[in-house]
Amino acid sequence: MSMLQFFIAVDVTVVNIALPSIGADFDVDGHTLTWVVVGYTVTGGGLLMLGGRLGDLLGRRRVLLLGTGLFGAASLLAGLAPTFALLVVARLLQGAGEAIALPAAMATIVLMFPEGPRRTRALSVWAAVASCGLVLGFVLSGIITAHLGWRWIFLVSVPFILVVLLAAVFLVGGDRPVAEDAPPLDLLGALLLTACPLLLTFGVVGAGEPGTPAWVVPGALAGAVAAGAGFVRVEARSRNPLLPLRLFANRTRVAANLTTMLLSGGLSTSFLLFTFYLQDRLGIGPLGAGLTMLPLAVSLIVFSMLVPRLLGRWGARACVLAGIGFTAAAMAAIALVSASRAGGVAMVPAMLLLAAGMGLGLVGLQYAAVSGVTEDDAGIASGIQRAADQLGGATGVAVCVGIGFAPTLHSLDPFLVATLLAAGGLVTGVVVAWRIPAPARAADLREQAG
Repeated sequence: MSMLQFFIAVDVTVVNIALPSIGADFDVDGHTLTWVVVGYTVTGGGLLMLGGRLGDLLGRRRVLLLGTGLFGAASLLAGLAPTFALLVVARLLQGAGEAIALPAAMATIVLMFPEGPRRTRALSVWAAVASCGLVLGFVLSGIITAHLGWRWIFLVSVPFILVVLLAAVFLVGGDRPVAEDAPPLDLLGALLLTACPLLLTFGVVGAGEPGTPAWVVPGALAGAVAAGAGFVRVEARSRNPLLPLRLFANRTRVAANLTTMLLSGGLSTSFLLFTFYLQDRLGIGPLGAGLTMLPLAVSLIVFSMLVPRLLGRWGARACVLAGIGFTAAAMAAIALVSASRAGGVAMVPAMLLLAAGMGLGLVGLQYAAVSGVTEDDAGIASGIQRAADQLGGATGVAVCVGIGFAPTLHSLDPFLVATLLAAGGLVTGVVVAWRIPAPARAADLREQAG
């Protein structure tokens, strides 16, 4: 299960360094390349809660094999894709495989180990492997792209996914028969939740492409609004909703999830800006770019160890606001470096600021997002926060990078436009995060640190 988690986590960040090489092979610009990132995270976030429900309904082992097989097949397709369009389709399928497999994998771990120290150790290993995957994705991408070519960032995972499939067949216990009276799946809700950000991305990217028919952009944006409104309507009427609207009665959770989307948008945008600046503007190769981003990877690990202590002293709101502040400072540093056209080392302060912002902000938001949940709601509340993280990151990249690097704005500095758009989202995040209550007593802080 941890091997599966590792390669799924790697796939979130491994494409960043390889994007310029992919663009050169398929002759597409940075504006269009956003689909390689957004396609994966949108389908992964949009279908995540449906994946959890599928595991409960059909059996975790069946769904685990289905999702893992889909992820492996999509990885093979991405590595062999002869066209850019087929590569984007493969990334969409990879995201769907992640959404189906990950909830079943985590549920398998929880059920395999009894509650107490053994389960705690198992989940600690699971979380540590995910963090290592995200961090190593940057470095592995540079090494693999430089020595083997960008296609191998996808192909290298295929044999390991086969190992996961074989291990799951022999090591994971069988499922009980599917109940005949099982509640129906909210398939329409899942499709609308995924369609909304996909249509938004299509509209934003299309707006920046010369020659796009006049009706395409407003049609896509109107479709995104209609899909969002339709999702709310479906969830309100469904007997078995994918996302129970009663969970949004808690203002703290609403504020935490909205802030997660805004902060993730800025963070994901920054990752791409680092890649484009180092490779496209400075001409640094994939291996050099990956090594240049090593301080970001190391500092992320350091902050992941420090944040729990700071959370116990400051509380969730203070950590979130500090995280947004550090991220905003990182965006300002990126804009200054790009304006001065300084060397790659000049980006290191921005990377350190971004690591601080990511560590403080996202961990604080994770605590706030599960505020006041009951045992029955804990799983769905965690799923909503995870989906908000992925969908927010995808939407942020689509808007900030899609508009900033649009060919129709070639007279403007794309890095400046993208950072200004991301900064606007972060300012909004400060306003929303202020609704997260601050603990009144030291005892509350200790309880929050947990």
